[in-house]
Amino acid sequence: MTTIHFSAQGISKEFNRKLIVENISFALGNGDSLALVGKNGAGKSTLAKILCGLLSPSRGSVGLTIDGTPVEYPGRMYPHIGFVAPYINLYDEFTGIENLSLCARIRNHSAAPGDRIEDLLRRFSLFDKRNDELRTYSSGMKQRLKYCAALLHEPPLLVLDEPCANLDEEGIAVVRAVMREQQGTGILIIATNDKDDLDYAGSIVTVERMKRP
Repeated sequence: MTTIHFSAQGISKEFNRKLIVENISFALGNGDSLALVGKNGAGKSTLAKILCGLLSPSRGSVGLTIDGTPVEYPGRMYPHIGFVAPYINLYDEFTGIENLSLCARIRNHSAAPGDRIEDLLRRFSLFDKRNDELRTYSSGMKQRLKYCAALLHEPPLLVLDEPCANLDEEGIAVVRAVMREQQGTGILIIATNDKDDLDYAGSIVTVERMKRP
């Protein structure tokens, strides 16, 4: 099993001189899970993007170590991270299976063969729609395909922003199972306002909305 350590030290983020996230710190290792909680607009999604390297912090640092070797932030981190969020978009003009095949090629991930893609499509009840263009998918189906894409490379760090957004009961049950599995093998970080999600978090960081000066 991959040994992973992930940390945030004094993370702050400003947009147009407005402080969005202030001085967030934590450290996690294998089997750890963390929930980022706070009111709407408090900066949870901004923090999640920073942790995944999609945004740069204004101050502070993000650190990832794999099997004792530090990983450069952000570019070298991407192969080790799976990220799911409602605002992430896949390619509407491609089919479900084409989207996943493209994700595997972009990552140059030879360990994601057709069997892995097929298994994920079946798990998320998308196999029968695998050859349909994404534009024909419902919002819930698109969300499930995002999970397939995020899990293709079996990431040791899984970050979920609003993990059950747009999902029905069946989809939520599958996601809950994924969250539980991630707790047993790697690191799970969830940004959420859903109290049920907190059952999958060993610790909590509260992201508070910054007041205007």
